[in-house]
Amino acid sequence: MRRGIRVRGAVQGVGFRPTVFRLARDAGLAGLVRNDDDGVWIEVEGAPEALEAFPGLLRARAPPLCRIDAVEVAPLAPLGEAGFRVAASATGLAARAAIPSDAATCDECLRELGDPGDRRHRYPFVNCTDCGPRYTIVRDVPYDRARTTMDRFALCPACRAEYEDPGSRRFHAEPNACPACGPRLELRAPGRPAATGDAAVSAAVAVLRGGGVVAVKGLGGYLLATDARDEAAVARLRVAKRRPHRPFAIMARDLAEARAVAEVDEAGAALLASRARPIVLLPARLGAGVAPSVAPGLPELGLMLPPTPLHHLLLADGPRLLVMTSGNVSEEPIARSDAEALERLAPLADAVLLHDREIHARADDSVVRVVDGRPLILRRARGFVPEPVPLLDAAPPLLAVGAELKATVCLARGGEAVLSPHLGDLSNVETHRFFAEVIERLPRLLGVRPEAVAHDLHPDYASTRWALASGLPRVPVQHHHAHVAACLAEHGRGGPVLGIAFDGTGCGPAGDLWGGEVLAVDLRGFRRLAWLRPIALAGGEAAIRAPWRLACAALLDAGEPLDLLARIPPPRLAAVCDLLARGVASPRATGAGRWFDAVAALCAVRDEISYEGQAAVELEGVAAPGEAAPYPFALAPGRAGTEVDLRPMVRALAAELRGGAGAASASARFHETLARAVGAACGRAREETRLGTVALSGGCFQNRRLSERCAALLAGAGFEVLRHGKVPPNDGGIALGQAAIAAHRLARGGGAAHVPRDPR
Repeated sequence: MRRGIRVRGAVQGVGFRPTVFRLARDAGLAGLVRNDDDGVWIEVEGAPEALEAFPGLLRARAPPLCRIDAVEVAPLAPLGEAGFRVAASATGLAARAAIPSDAATCDECLRELGDPGDRRHRYPFVNCTDCGPRYTIVRDVPYDRARTTMDRFALCPACRAEYEDPGSRRFHAEPNACPACGPRLELRAPGRPAATGDAAVSAAVAVLRGGGVVAVKGLGGYLLATDARDEAAVARLRVAKRRPHRPFAIMARDLAEARAVAEVDEAGAALLASRARPIVLLPARLGAGVAPSVAPGLPELGLMLPPTPLHHLLLADGPRLLVMTSGNVSEEPIARSDAEALERLAPLADAVLLHDREIHARADDSVVRVVDGRPLILRRARGFVPEPVPLLDAAPPLLAVGAELKATVCLARGGEAVLSPHLGDLSNVETHRFFAEVIERLPRLLGVRPEAVAHDLHPDYASTRWALASGLPRVPVQHHHAHVAACLAEHGRGGPVLGIAFDGTGCGPAGDLWGGEVLAVDLRGFRRLAWLRPIALAGGEAAIRAPWRLACAALLDAGEPLDLLARIPPPRLAAVCDLLARGVASPRATGAGRWFDAVAALCAVRDEISYEGQAAVELEGVAAPGEAAPYPFALAPGRAGTEVDLRPMVRALAAELRGGAGAASASARFHETLARAVGAACGRAREETRLGTVALSGGCFQNRRLSERCAALLAGAGFEVLRHGKVPPNDGGIALGQAAIAAHRLARGGGAAHVPRDPR
């Protein structure tokens, strides 16, 4: 008897073929295994009982990095073969094979790295089928060495023997290499000769120990490194990067070093040590010796463990804690090529540590937070991309181009969506080039050509302009509908649900500014049920950069005097009051993020920001721990829905601050007020819609305190609560929501033109 077995999922570049080979050999089966554009194809021939058990063995014995989505079995005519072999990869079909994500160095490779008797001792590119570069080096599928940036490195006899030995963990490990045949390090620094190999590591360590900055080539791009305990070095790096306040990430030598500077619980430790090696946001330990400029004004540190052998070597020999921040200036994308690094980063660094293995696909470090004991991805990139998200609907291939900030794009094909790595702010010219680069690359890797494009309603988003110019049939999707749909997609739901979309600002259907919405949502459409009272943005975008303007608007709207803003120069305050009084250049927005900004300024936490979301992040950071009483608020029903009136809150908060209360108490009470308002609005919406499930989405639900309190109050009121975990709740998830909505409309014959409908 003979069987053909099709295996789909992340099954290339993860040691799956070697595993199949060993399982078949041990079971006494003949046949073959090969990669192709659709995944892995297996043919097995032998005893009926062995054939019957084999598909179950594939799932039970799959290697650590493997993800099996489907195993399909079909009968074949026996060929009378006597052995099992790994066949050459087949190409020419529509590519549907999942591209593997990059994986941190495994324990076995680390053992070799530190073993003086091993031929890979201190070799910074040691890897095997269980670890190493994947997505960032792949040019095409199926995943074979010839289709990666390792194609220029011919295997030496020793590495070739491992590659062809079924008993080796490097059997068909595509990035396999050693000092004799693989990539090589080089350190370049002004005024000194270039150092190579292990001498380059030693030279880089000397720069770091001397308080210098080194640009280090990582998996998905360059990072800028300096001693995290050296305040002068960290402050100098801030000036060089033009990044006055946004926190830097720290790479720790090991888990013990991470625990020395932060409170690491079980969930945080698991994330730090995971194969994705993300940056994990954890409560900082006071007095741990981290330079104050690492995370100014924040009670948390972004920590990660070394993802590559090179990082392990730097931390083993050099400082135990290194700032490892994106290799860029301000909002530019991370530098990928050596030429980019030498041009853009050399002026910021004292040395550049490069190597000759090309990075084909940029991928910044991922960022994760633990909320209610579970991971919440805030920035999805290296280690997680390009793991697909299943969709409810299989539609023609389509591209979703996302939003403007925290931009990502998404390609949907055959009932799944592949989200790109974090791109950044599309108003930046270099980021827009990165956006175009990813749009060109994803369809090629996934073997499809988009037949439609989904985009935001905002006419001035660069992504919207790209969609308008693309010539493809378009599916416009409202911003907050996309937020909630992304949460639904992550949970395999289609609705209807109540959706809470809390973010800064997004374009409403009539061009108005939304961001504090309670919606009835499914993938067909949405209906607005409630919203936060709008707050005026005096000066438009200027109010987002200067939260004191929003505080001024909130006080005036509540009929309060402006004494809490006495620190603002009178001419500036008078000018803003004039704009508000005349209603000039002062659009009104319901955005929950704008209310965070206003309260941060009322509490004198932050009057002006240097990065997006700074005021809200710092307001959360100062909140007093424990339970807090809410401020008063009101629900004001009207013909179009219910407004959550926050003026009573402003009056009570202002009186409390005038009475000497501090920002810690006011922040805690504000968070509780918003959570109670969400609970009250959902209670009223349930009476109207009979919907008992709530999906929480939007950038404000990156906030641990708000997310946990909303979830607790809603669950206590009998609601099922859906929250993000694998996809960011911020605008990094918008493209997925757009793709889910567009796939549903196209699959159900909705076409590109769509008018939002009542999901009931």
